[in-house]
Amino acid sequence: MSDASLPLLLMGPMVRRADINEVCIQFATSSPINCRIELAHYDTYCEHEPVRLGEQLFLHFVIIKPIGIEFPHDELISYRLFNNNKEIDLSAFCYPNKVTPEFAVPKTLNQILHGSCRNPHHPAKDSLVAANHFVQDKRSDNEIGADILLLSGDQVYADDVAGAMLIAIYRLIDLLGIYKEHPLDITLPEKLTDQLYQRHLYLPAVPWQKRNKIGVGYWLKKDVPHFSSLKADNHLVFFEEFIALYLLNFSPSVWQLIDFESIHYQASTAKCQQIFDNEKAALSVFKDGLKDAQVLFANIPSYMMFDDHDVTDDWNLTAGWEQVIYQHPVSRRIVNNGLISYWLFQGFGNDAGHKTKSLLTLFQQSFTKDKLWQFKAFDKTILEFNHWHYELNTVPKVVVLDTRTHRWRNEQNFNEPSGLLDWERLVELEGSLLTHEQVIIVSPAPVFGVKSIEAIQSLFNICGQPLLVDVENWMAHEGSAKKLLDTFRRDDTPKETLILSGDVHYSFCFSVQKRFGKHPNRIWQLTASGIKNEFPRKLINVLDKLDSILYSPKSPLNFFTKRWQMEVDKHQTKSKGQKYLVSDSAISLITLEAGNLACYQLIHGDGHITEFDLEEQ
Repeated sequence: MSDASLPLLLMGPMVRRADINEVCIQFATSSPINCRIELAHYDTYCEHEPVRLGEQLFLHFVIIKPIGIEFPHDELISYRLFNNNKEIDLSAFCYPNKVTPEFAVPKTLNQILHGSCRNPHHPAKDSLVAANHFVQDKRSDNEIGADILLLSGDQVYADDVAGAMLIAIYRLIDLLGIYKEHPLDITLPEKLTDQLYQRHLYLPAVPWQKRNKIGVGYWLKKDVPHFSSLKADNHLVFFEEFIALYLLNFSPSVWQLIDFESIHYQASTAKCQQIFDNEKAALSVFKDGLKDAQVLFANIPSYMMFDDHDVTDDWNLTAGWEQVIYQHPVSRRIVNNGLISYWLFQGFGNDAGHKTKSLLTLFQQSFTKDKLWQFKAFDKTILEFNHWHYELNTVPKVVVLDTRTHRWRNEQNFNEPSGLLDWERLVELEGSLLTHEQVIIVSPAPVFGVKSIEAIQSLFNICGQPLLVDVENWMAHEGSAKKLLDTFRRDDTPKETLILSGDVHYSFCFSVQKRFGKHPNRIWQLTASGIKNEFPRKLINVLDKLDSILYSPKSPLNFFTKRWQMEVDKHQTKSKGQKYLVSDSAISLITLEAGNLACYQLIHGDGHITEFDLEEQ
């Protein structure tokens, strides 16, 4: 397809960080542009950071700053995008009866949309569509609606990729001429169709000869895959694949270019064929919903944080996992490809480039004269980068945690789960909480999870299989658990702390208070997962009942957990058939009054709403 036949806008605009001093908007185009963004009624100037990723793919970050004043907060501001002096049509990104997209700079948070885990080929409906309908209804009533959109992990699934998605990825790579990386030392079948559902067989593995002779794996002559994902059949490998995946996750425009309906695959087995057909059907619904998702991103500031699937399942779960992955050149490259693409499409916008922009020069220097990426030098830089976490100067203050690259490793046993934060970052978190009446913490994994499920995870960990059940809860590491709980028990911590989490593919609402002491601090654990993913419903109902029996408020088993000094109350849904745990794709809506939690609801993919009862149980 020629440059002239491609649409100019390939992705976005997406409103990212927005405060009184600057607003960051990101988008992608098919050709280089000399752009500026104008905000209605305000004199501004723009800083433009273009990043070329292909012959016909340019990623743009535009930082808009006010001249002489500050941007107002908590009121809608419309914007227009120009290439030279020609306005680019943004009508597809507007709400009904609006001629331009609009956003508000958040200061006092009244409503927050929060969610995680958006798997395009999961059969559940995309809750971002329902979230957009909610904001659209509010805007039609001349209200802002949600102040911000927080996405706390697994915005993309790099390890769990549908067969039809992998074909779409390669069509888009060819169409846009997305630049490829220097060839890796990995041998995949030449034909893409021969790779489908077979890639896990070609990923790096530890040969059985190097395994410990004490284990049965050595005697069974069984290699150990480096990547522990149980759904790695179509795991992404190359940098260009990650870039295309992001475009296909965020933009409906690129789907219109690849003729999705013509994607076919003749599997060797009926089972594999059924999987492909089911995934393609789910993707067809997903791509149709992207029109709503792009409107939402264009009209509300969005903030993101990675979890494991943005890179690969179980990313940095144990020190042993890290040792195996980072000492192998191909495995290290795969992980770094996920991290680099996260930086480009998610991380840069979180801080408007204040710290993340420091990576840009070396990244661009990694592009060689033969138009290939050579990341040998850049890999070291991005692995050492330690500013993925960030804060929002809102009321309440928002503290977003990076629980993947600041791990507290178990130095005695490399196969034990690492703590989600190391000592230095926990001390920094402690400082962020002090002197505030209310604080919102975004932690991809719940701090206060379901005790029965954590007990099951502990059993697997004792058996030496932490990777099998993703033992990634805060209580799995003695040091990080103790330091975090000690922080929450301090008398000078906020009177109300909201912890927003995802990861687990079910949603719940717990309230927590320390058992001893006079400081009236309350912690709300609000977990919303997933936006387009679900835990098996029959199993979650069993675990819900099991947890209610084993860990009821008066159960003595509570005193055998690491958080025995904290009293955890579970809150049921108000709907018929009350539940503590909800497995039904949803994004959460958090309503605050004077900084305190007033209402916690789930907006489900089909539009219906579940509300949790916040009264004392």
